[in-house]
Amino acid sequence: MTTSRTAPAAAPPGRARGRPAPAAHGTADVEVIDRTLQALAEPTRRAVVGLLRQGPQRAGDIAASLSMSRQAMSRHLRVLRQAGVIYEVGAAGPDDDARARTYRLDAQPLADLQSWLGEVQAFWGVQMQSFRKQAERVARERGRR
Repeated sequence: MTTSRTAPAAAPPGRARGRPAPAAHGTADVEVIDRTLQALAEPTRRAVVGLLRQGPQRAGDIAASLSMSRQAMSRHLRVLRQAGVIYEVGAAGPDDDARARTYRLDAQPLADLQSWLGEVQAFWGVQMQSFRKQAERVARERGRR
């Protein structure tokens, strides 16, 4: 899969850079779910999310916590930021000192993922209930013979 290397659009007033706008209808679309799952498929990125669950952290502190170089961590943070899972706080522009950038977890993509998983679970719950009723019906019929 190829990704373009364009500069991120300027954030709207009052919005942190790298933080996407919320979904229009309160439900996530398939692309949001796909980006979130793709970003979280890598163990290091899941570890970053785990660290940020404790609160905002600087990029250098995250790298140190996971025993990674800042350069390697920067790549992981970029993927999470592009997926909308995290966003930067306190960076005035792309040329700011990366050590001063603080990252915060954005709960919305994870809430959207949880909602989607709930829908999948509900579907399978209905399917399993139907299967159970069918199995019980078959067992009753066999018992009558």
